[in-house]
Amino acid sequence: MPRGREAPGAQTRRTGTVTENPIELAPQRIDDSFDSIVDELQWRGLISVSTDLDALRQALAEGPVRYYCGFDPTAGSLHLGHLVQLLLLRRLQLAGNIPYALVGGATGLIGDPRPTAERTLNSRDQVAEWVVRIRDQVSGYLGDEGENALHVVDNLDWTAPLSAIDFLRDLGKHFRVGQMLAKEAVAKRLRSEAGISYTEFSYQILQANDFLQLYRREGVTLQTGGQDQWGNLVGGVDLIRRVEQVGVHAIGSPLITNSDGTKFGKSEGNAIWIDPELTSPYAFYQFWLNTEDADVVERLKVFTFLTRAEIEELARQVAEEPYRRAAQRRLALEVTALVHGETAARNVVRASEALFGDGDLRALDPATLGQALDELPGTGAALGDPIARVLADTGVVRSVSEARRAIGQGGVYVDNVRVTDPEATLDADMVLPGGRVLLRRGRRTLAGVRVGD
Repeated sequence: MPRGREAPGAQTRRTGTVTENPIELAPQRIDDSFDSIVDELQWRGLISVSTDLDALRQALAEGPVRYYCGFDPTAGSLHLGHLVQLLLLRRLQLAGNIPYALVGGATGLIGDPRPTAERTLNSRDQVAEWVVRIRDQVSGYLGDEGENALHVVDNLDWTAPLSAIDFLRDLGKHFRVGQMLAKEAVAKRLRSEAGISYTEFSYQILQANDFLQLYRREGVTLQTGGQDQWGNLVGGVDLIRRVEQVGVHAIGSPLITNSDGTKFGKSEGNAIWIDPELTSPYAFYQFWLNTEDADVVERLKVFTFLTRAEIEELARQVAEEPYRRAAQRRLALEVTALVHGETAARNVVRASEALFGDGDLRALDPATLGQALDELPGTGAALGDPIARVLADTGVVRSVSEARRAIGQGGVYVDNVRVTDPEATLDADMVLPGGRVLLRRGRRTLAGVRVGD
């Protein structure tokens, strides 16, 4: 978070205080304070649109219901938008229903229409590689044992054998062009200069066929997805009604946005990925830790398994003691543990605290320390370089002379040890594991230094 007089490029972070007794993570469970799973999903804000909620409520009460969500492999990892759906699937599974995750080996070759421009088609080999990655990611969030174990399917299995004639005769005849043109994603593209190709225009037919095939093959009667997919979800419901003369269900979750209307899950234009190679556990934790007070309670509802009572208590603390940031720290811990595991989550908490002087930097896991320092503004340096010059090179101060004054005033720290000599230089004792040095000006302005030979 930027602070008034700090130099351009300075990096500040919010952090909690060290806790002697670590918080016990919430177990994955449904909340028995609700009369039904539908009531809990509504309270958590996970249902914004639905076909017939009363009929779905009855079906779930009679259960178990077989249900699915589709994940297209248009990148090598899922991101936070997908995490909403994974947690929705998990909550329904915990209520005794049977989940199916569809990894779109076929639809991933085409891609759902973007609002303004045609997608670049990825190669078949690339999509096949991403199918494997997405399958592995999805499997990590849903139990694969017991009577309601996860089933993972690939729509390439039934789409690849489909001939053009079969596509037109068996599927195309059930779709009206006027209705297809009216769907929001298509309408936006028609209004754009790029227009829309038949390839992307046909996507909604393929997704509808997925629901039909899963109904026929597995008895799946519920599809979930984001609200922006509602036209496609309803397309599947309508296709099954026309072909099989039965009613099935769909629910759409709201697109998560910040209270100021900006898109959720974006950091400086980049998605927050659940793959640790794309978004490190430390960066992931910091993203959640910096949640605004106005958003944190809703994030707790959607992304954690905390009960209603626990979330209401955290909401009270946000209202009465916002400076403690208890809700943000709990949110960051819970979601980081969910995605990256408890050990990684505990490590990044310790790293977050140690960077600001509340722990021993040398006791940190070296990989986590490296992730943390990578998130800071920084520079390269060599042993023997003047600390004042290195500090200026990081952008934490505007000049070497300002750095020298800050050091003389006792406001500069190297690895959380105060430096008071303006002539001080980097020495080997300052270098942390991984060849790094942490510089800090004041309490919250940090920078990382890579020390070479």
